[in-house]
Amino acid sequence: MKAGIVGLPNVGKSTLFNCLSNAKAQSANFPFCTIEPNIGVVNVPDPRLQKLEELVNPERVMPATVEIVDIAGLVKGASKGEGLGNQFLANIRETDAILHVLRCFDNDNIVHVDGSVDPIRDKETIDMELQLKDLETAEKKLDKVKRAAKTGNKEAQKEEAILNKIKENLEAGVSVRALDFSEEDYEDYVKPSQFITDKPVMYVCNVDEGAATTGNAYVENVREAVKDENAEVLVLAVGTEADINELDDYEERQMFLADIGLDEPGSAKLIRSAYKLLNQQTYFTAGVKEVRAWTVTIGATAPQAAGVIHTDFEKGFIRAEVIAYDDYVQYGSEAKVKEAGKMRVEGKNYIVKDGDVMHFLFNV
Repeated sequence: MKAGIVGLPNVGKSTLFNCLSNAKAQSANFPFCTIEPNIGVVNVPDPRLQKLEELVNPERVMPATVEIVDIAGLVKGASKGEGLGNQFLANIRETDAILHVLRCFDNDNIVHVDGSVDPIRDKETIDMELQLKDLETAEKKLDKVKRAAKTGNKEAQKEEAILNKIKENLEAGVSVRALDFSEEDYEDYVKPSQFITDKPVMYVCNVDEGAATTGNAYVENVREAVKDENAEVLVLAVGTEADINELDDYEERQMFLADIGLDEPGSAKLIRSAYKLLNQQTYFTAGVKEVRAWTVTIGATAPQAAGVIHTDFEKGFIRAEVIAYDDYVQYGSEAKVKEAGKMRVEGKNYIVKDGDVMHFLFNV
């Protein structure tokens, strides 16, 4: 699962990517500095993993990860191929969620591609380009479906009605993710088209250091503009995060964070939020060889969770032994959890909960 960082040129995308991944993507004060999409595999910060490590004392610890993609800056006309438009749109289509970076700081030394700072205008520029691309997709699909609908094909007639609804809303500037569909219609007719504006989005307001904890007027404008989108707004001082990232000493980092009023790097919150945006959750395996966080889709069954470790585990699934994370911490070991009768045996229909500590029995 991949989250793509998008935004206009020079809003702080590559600097943010560097903070998240520690990969040194080129970051410079001119557009299109990122041409090929940089991909970083980022550890998901999770204090529960550290606690399990203390209790189990394993040989190694493996955190959950999420892929972050830094995509070239988009400009007006991208849907028609302007700038690196075609490449941008192809790259973003391959991601599962969007981290939309908006410039919410003033700095005369960093040029803005449109000459002034206005995050709402910037958001609308990108929204419009993505909507135009989706409109093109919807119209192409409609051309094919209409022919079948005219023959009386009920399925085609239903798809035509749904595509017309999407087309009309896109023309009115409404993204696909804001529309209501039944679960069945969504799965059958909307999801297969992979509309870009259907992807879940989080807005990252890039502010200066002084606004890192409180935000500013630009941020309030963004919150107001997106209040009907069911999207998270995260405030991040990306330049400051980059400075913190340069410090090798943990104590120095903590002092720096305390000075600006933060209890942890904002990038850690962003990674966790991106993980949730991708509809992911974590379960753990805990043994002396390894304590590990595994990533599963929210709503996954026990066999599906087992399949994340190995496909054979899913094929030959018999049952799962499950301990709630809080019980594991309260009793301090697997043996004591068993003694207290707090270990559960779950079958194929069990829906995994975030934080479950699991052990699978299987037969191939």
